Amino acid sequence: MTSPNAVPDRMLTRIGGLLRKAEATDNEHEAEAFLAAAQRLATRSSIDLAVARAHIAGRERRPTPVQRVVPIGEPGKKGLRTYVQLFVAIAQANDVRCDVARTSTQVYAYGFDTDIDTCEALYASLLVQMVRASDHYIKSGQYRSATVEKVVSEKRWGRTVQRRVQAPAAPVTARLNFQMAFAARIGRRLAEVKSEVEAEAVAPETASAGTALALRDKELELTDFYTRTSEARGTWRGPQASAGHSAAARRAGDRAGQAARLGTSPELGGVRGQLSSGAGG
Repeated sequence: MTSPNAVPDRMLTRIGGLLRKAEATDNEHEAEAFLAAAQRLATRSSIDLAVARAHIAGRERRPTPVQRVVPIGEPGKKGLRTYVQLFVAIAQANDVRCDVARTSTQVYAYGFDTDIDTCEALYASLLVQMVRASDHYIKSGQYRSATVEKVVSEKRWGRTVQRRVQAPAAPVTARLNFQMAFAARIGRRLAEVKSEVEAEAVAPETASAGTALALRDKELELTDFYTRTSEARGTWRGPQASAGHSAAARRAGDRAGQAARLGTSPELGGVRGQLSSGAGG
């Protein structure tokens, strides 16, 4: 059985290689392949580790879930909720539960160390891409054709009447809508890859003994740890409530999320997704 301690280092090294290759390509189809390959590798490694943990004898030091604080940004910075949305989308595809600080300045991640490492590596790369793509969208002026639905009040025959109108989207609103759609698309892409890899892993013709049971045990262990450890009240509902809806900006963000590739950071170790600028208007 492969040592659980040896797998993470090899996995992160291989993901680092995919990141560097992704940096060298401008081909959208290659970029898609690199992102899928990185998530596929992460999921397979996670499955291998789950099986390995299931075979560790009680007297050995068995890896257990942990809680880690992931910094998102400074208090008062605009757009932190879309940053959080991106991290949570990545986490959901990598067996990591999340609680979100009320200020959206940090996320409390619950999971196995190796899975949280993977989330932070993917987040560090994809966050920079999301911010750059939304910057380009705003600076290009394309957002000027985007509109948002607003409710306006007016006096008619002595009564106040409300009606819905389409108004030009402000830059900050267009940016938030763009980033929300980008994060949602990334989440769907990663989830699809994870689902495919797990289905292959438990298929009768390919599964090793106990794989499905090991994955189930991992899920139960993480659920139990989260239930015992989390002090969160309520459920984080994402950034949607804080911005008007702009269909055009969301379509642009969705397209950028579909084309996104890994590859802004050549190193994985110690990376944190905290930027000094980007999500403002």
